[in-house]
Amino acid sequence: MPAPADLSIAPGADILHLANARLVLPDEVLTGSLIVADGQIAEIAPGTHVGAGAIDCDGDYITPGLIELHTDNLERHIEPRPSVDWPHLSAILAHDGELASTGITTVFDAMRVGSIHTGKGGYVKYARALTDEILALRRADALRISHFLHLRAEICSETLLEELAEFTPEDRIGIVSLMDHTPGQRQFRDLSKLKTYIAKKRGMSDTEFEAHVTHLKGLRAQLGDAHETGAIAEACRLGAVLASHDDTTAEQVAASHGNGVGFAEFPTTIEAAEACREQGVAIMMGAPNIIRGGSHSGNVSALDLAGRGLLDIVSSDYVPSALLLSAFRLGEVWRDLPRAIRTVTAAPAEVTGLTDRGHLIAGQRADLLRIRDINGTPVVRTVWSRGRQVG
Repeated sequence: MPAPADLSIAPGADILHLANARLVLPDEVLTGSLIVADGQIAEIAPGTHVGAGAIDCDGDYITPGLIELHTDNLERHIEPRPSVDWPHLSAILAHDGELASTGITTVFDAMRVGSIHTGKGGYVKYARALTDEILALRRADALRISHFLHLRAEICSETLLEELAEFTPEDRIGIVSLMDHTPGQRQFRDLSKLKTYIAKKRGMSDTEFEAHVTHLKGLRAQLGDAHETGAIAEACRLGAVLASHDDTTAEQVAASHGNGVGFAEFPTTIEAAEACREQGVAIMMGAPNIIRGGSHSGNVSALDLAGRGLLDIVSSDYVPSALLLSAFRLGEVWRDLPRAIRTVTAAPAEVTGLTDRGHLIAGQRADLLRIRDINGTPVVRTVWSRGRQVG
């Protein structure tokens, strides 16, 4: 319900008044106005009146800012091509600006933790140093949107626990996800899909690929159980929400639930998604899967899960602009735009404990989007973070 229209606004407050808009509230779309005072939503009222000093939104949608839990976008900016280490300050700022332009106002920057130093296809650590750079930019107020961190704990690695130990509870680690990319299971049950991905990214021959698979399976056998147990303990130490990744079977979901996960990233089968629902584990799927109509890895369709009521949260994954587009697509599928918008605002806020954002409600942060529907495509016109225009 809208907030009452008589909320007091302190004299001299910094005011933003949006009028004649379609406000996407938690459970309805209301034509009305919204007033922001000093970075918070102060008042919501129905009607089309445009008062003095108000911005006439001309029927555009106003929604909460989008909340992104798992994006590879930062990694893409710091390594735009294999083995190209782009200047990090420039990369972080470009990533931040790109997300703002697509309507994302809160992001959990996903960074791999856990390195492989032996064999072709290996990789070295980078997350600790990159975290320091992000936090320094935040202290300098150089970032447009709100940044938290998401550590992708690579179970199948050589140095996971050593790298996790470098982080502290002061590092804004919001999520630790358990990533088991051992070939032949979860996301890469189909080795041909993995081969296509690796060959394109790392230029491996058939012989090198087979050696890589053997090496990873050996690491999993030697270190996997200890890494999983240790990563769960580290998530607790850091005060982070634990997430599972690519659960495929009901047994894997049961194990994830037993580990205390807050949500499941990209379950790969209907069986796994149904098990998540039974266990009360929130289900997150990728926006590109929704837009493409299927998974690029050959796994379950997110639209199929949506049709079965097995979808709670959407992540942009590897295409930031897909997040808003997928929400409007879900709005068409469900014939319920507020429900769809919740998958990219309120639901991700809830699972990560962010109680100050994700809804158009008086008292919440004024992270807001103005969106126009152009020929069925939602187009971001303006973005505000804490009431300040950032896009």
